Amino acid sequence: MSFIHGDGLRDVVITGENGTIDGQGGIWWNMWRQGNLQFTRPNLVEFMNSRGIIISNVIFKNSPFWNIHPVYCSNVVIRYVTILAPTDSPNTDGIDPDSSSNVCIEDSFISTGDDLVAVKSGWDEYGIAYGRPSSHITIRRVTGSSPFAGIAVGSETSGGVEHVLAENIVIYNSGIGVNIKTNIGRGGFIKNITVSQVFMENVRTGIKITGDTGDHPDNQFNPNALPYVKGVTLKNIWGVKVQKAGSIQGLKNAPFTNICLSKINLHGMTGPRSPPWKCSDVSGAAIEVSPSPCAQLSSPQQSGSCANHF
Repeated sequence: MSFIHGDGLRDVVITGENGTIDGQGGIWWNMWRQGNLQFTRPNLVEFMNSRGIIISNVIFKNSPFWNIHPVYCSNVVIRYVTILAPTDSPNTDGIDPDSSSNVCIEDSFISTGDDLVAVKSGWDEYGIAYGRPSSHITIRRVTGSSPFAGIAVGSETSGGVEHVLAENIVIYNSGIGVNIKTNIGRGGFIKNITVSQVFMENVRTGIKITGDTGDHPDNQFNPNALPYVKGVTLKNIWGVKVQKAGSIQGLKNAPFTNICLSKINLHGMTGPRSPPWKCSDVSGAAIEVSPSPCAQLSSPQQSGSCANHF
């Protein structure tokens, strides 16, 4: 049970004059590291099957697990929040909308031990069976740092994720700037995703889109349940001190299509740099991208599929 939990609620407001809710997660993190837990750690805030939720002007810190988790919810606004946890705190995601729709996350600062914002929609065969996507998610004016990703989709996307817009994002001292991730056995879809107006500094990998991330809840997942990834637009992204520009790797039997990159400039560290891009099983187009992207994204024949996204 989460510290703040609700199921089947309507018109909920959590707000305060930047007061603090401290989950005191240290004891949970240590039990997890020692392998002493038989159950999942609690989230700090979780609403299920609810609508009309506003969370604003509150500081959340030291969550045992994810911080804010709306699941099967609609009409959710999260704004003017600060979310804090040590960089080595496990799975302390900032905000994870999960199988939810019409969600707005804005004007917030997040510094945690895992993804700042991660859009999800169910895990393997359970998410496929329930079949509720996350859709119409807006993320804007969010700043933060994480050893993992700034803006993420996945890896639990078995119910599908679509119509996500992330814009005006600042990411620093992080593992990955933008990370779209799924896996064999997930099924579901990821489509119509737009990330724009991003600045990142001191990041290991600027952009990562992969079909080989995440584990499974059990051994009952279907290895033939392949994810469908199409229509991802990344544009107007600027980075400095970025070790690797990007990695875009689809699946052999489910290539990622319509991956559209535009006006992206990711400056590296001084000194030797590994190959800036790594791509496989992907198609799309790239315009005004530096360093130059993979050949799979630079074919003139592919530019037509991205013409409406640039």
